[in-house]
This record gives sequence, C-alpha cells and structure tokens, in this order.
Amino acid sequence: MKKRPVDIVVLSDIHLGTYGCHAKELLKYLKSIKPKEVILNGDIIDIWQFSKRYWPKSHMKVIKVIMEWIAKGIPVHYVTGNHDELLRKFAGSHLGSLSISNKLVLPLHGKKAWIFHGDVFDVTMQHSKWLAKLGAKGYDFLILLNRAINFIGKKIGKGPISMSKKIKNGVKSAVKFINDFERIAADIAIENGYDYVVCGHIHQPEIKKIKTEKGKVTYLNSGDWIENLTALEYHKGVWSLYSYLEDITMDNQKDEPLDENHLLEKGELFEQLLTEFKINGLAQSIK
Repeated sequence: MKKRPVDIVVLSDIHLGTYGCHAKELLKYLKSIKPKEVILNGDIIDIWQFSKRYWPKSHMKVIKVIMEWIAKGIPVHYVTGNHDELLRKFAGSHLGSLSISNKLVLPLHGKKAWIFHGDVFDVTMQHSKWLAKLGAKGYDFLILLNRAINFIGKKIGKGPISMSKKIKNGVKSAVKFINDFERIAADIAIENGYDYVVCGHIHQPEIKKIKTEKGKVTYLNSGDWIENLTALEYHKGVWSLYSYLEDITMDNQKDEPLDENHLLEKGELFEQLLTEFKINGLAQSIK
C-alpha cells in the first residue's frame, strides 16, 4: 500500500493500556502515512491506569510502529502529559531520534509553533490530582459500558451513541472549561509571539484562529484516540485535522463496522464489565 507523505503528524491522548483506546484503528492510520517528523503530545501510554491484566497485542503493535520510525531516524518528540507524567523526570533526554520534553517550540516555515499537552491549565490537576485520577477511571469505565450498550443497540437496529460526548456537550461547566482552556492557551501564545499553539488533554479536536486585543494565533488540538480518533497533520505549510471516522466514510466503508467492539473477542467484553464492577465495588450496589 502506498503511504501518504506528511511533514509532521501530531498525536495525543491515545491512552494505550486502557479499554477505551482504539489501537487497531490507530494502527491502520499509522501504517497509511509516511511522516518526516512525529510529535506525541502527551497521554500516549496511560501510566495512571496501567495494568498487567490489560495490554492487547494491538497496543504493543502501536509501540512497535513508533519504534520503527525511531530506528529509521525519523525525529519523534515525546511531549509528556498528565497520564504519563512519570516520564517528566526524563525531560531533556535523547535516545537516537527520540527526545522527551515537557514542551516544545518548533520552527515552521518562518513561524513558531508552541507545543505542550495542556494539563497545566487544568485546576483539578494542579490541586486535586486524586480526583483527576478517579475521574480517569470513571471515564474509562464509561467508555467500556458505552461499547456494551452500542453492541446491544446494534443488535436491535439502533445507531451508536457516545455517552461521554453527550455529557460533555450537555454540561455547561464542561463547555466553559473547554472554552477557557482554548482562550488561556491562545492568550499565552500571543503574549510570547507564537504563531501556533498546539495542545491535547481535553480530547476536543480543533483548528481555529483566535484573535484578541493583543494579537492573533492559530489554536490547534489533536483530539484523541478514545472517541474522536483524530490527529493533526502539517504538510507543505498547511495544518489539517485528520479524522479516521470521516476517512472510512469517504472510502465507502459504511457497511464495514468500525472496530468498536474489539473487546468482544472470545466473549471478553461482558466479562471485563463484570470485573470492573467488582473492582470498583459496584457489584453489591446493583443487586
């Protein structure tokens, strides 16, 4: 298969090691491109929720593709996030073409891109990390439950739904947080003279120009590989937002189901749901 050339690809919030990660879909995307430079903008491996009992082959294959890029000498910048914050102690380290940092400033055709994960703007992360970790576990469980509901819905002819998206879009505080996040990132970028500010963290893919009294900047967010399945691409001086879901639709693959239920192999999904209920002490409350 001929691979599509891309000057820079930005990926974030993959959350390898969690039930919500769409590793198989990500693998297809990674194998379809030929990047000159790669930016992993945080939360690539979910160290917060890492468990020996859940590490599918597809997750390891994603790591192998990245390692192959490094072996070929393709620059890979690992910018740390909150779920992989343990790597922050290695900031400034280099291993071949792999570098680890907490933030990155990249020159692009005479302009400057400021790249960082974005958890620094999250008040919960700064003051109540235990609450953020609890929320992460709840979010992962919600994704798993959502897949079970969609599996049942498909059997009775109903279309897929995203419970987490409905919650985000329906809660005013969540919408305000996203807007504030974008505005704060833009304000700081403008003050420092950056042309682009590239973030992750909030799982909200976006490319838009933000203008204030002090200037203007292009705000970009690479989204995630939990719900949106998106990445940022920079090629020939232009930024674009890649969407796996839109890509398979354009390829007339509507009849081919997205691998929403890859956990169903060998009847694992409902077994894992039951396990999660027991682990979280919820089994007793639903009897």
